[in-house]
Amino acid sequence: MKVAFVTGSSRGIGRGIADLLHQEGWQVVYSGTRPERPETLPEDRMYIPCDISSTQAREHALKQTLHAFGRIDLLVNNAGVAPLQRLDLLEMTEESFDRVLGINLRGTMFMCQLFAREMLRERDAGLADWQPRIVNIGSMSAYTSSTSRGEYCISKAGVGMVTKLFADRLASEGIPVFEVRPGIIDTDMTKVVHDRYERLIADGLLPVKRFGQPEDVARMVLACASGLLDYSAGQVLDADGGFCLRRL
Repeated sequence: MKVAFVTGSSRGIGRGIADLLHQEGWQVVYSGTRPERPETLPEDRMYIPCDISSTQAREHALKQTLHAFGRIDLLVNNAGVAPLQRLDLLEMTEESFDRVLGINLRGTMFMCQLFAREMLRERDAGLADWQPRIVNIGSMSAYTSSTSRGEYCISKAGVGMVTKLFADRLASEGIPVFEVRPGIIDTDMTKVVHDRYERLIADGLLPVKRFGQPEDVARMVLACASGLLDYSAGQVLDADGGFCLRRL
């Protein structure tokens, strides 16, 4: 039995990741900020509320996971938020900055720390078939300026460094750490700019001329979780339709 905890998996990219892992035979803990179980989640799936910006919520989520399954083999840090209001960089508020970084960056950082400690504890306790991994969901915004949502870009750039740091610290311990960077994915988060992105894609923004789907990101997470990429540390996989290419 392999157990995965996927943050922010009640919908969107996280839901796609969690569903694919479940299809592939993983015991998956779905998670989100809403206290009640999502109505769209099948009864055979486990749901644990977790606001990753809260120390108590993170610790409770891990405790409940261990109570249910006795182990953790994969952490997927997918939970993240966009600014509530897109504002020019010169108008960005400290409250928005603190909210976005508190969830996207601080939350991801300390989820990695908490779950990595547990993974090492399980190794030291002699857990059978011990092969844990951590996958952080970043964004093309880690290296792409978007001056109407600077706090989001900064948070995702920070997630890139969190991935590097934990990959460096944990590689010799036997815990591979990866990052998957989605591009323009068709989710609720991109609905407000859907028409603009559709025009940009039609005009040649992406070599792969379509919106990404949650399943496109999920398959890259599955590749990281499979063990086939374990001879790497901090590897970044771009799920972005080729946006990362520099083109003339």
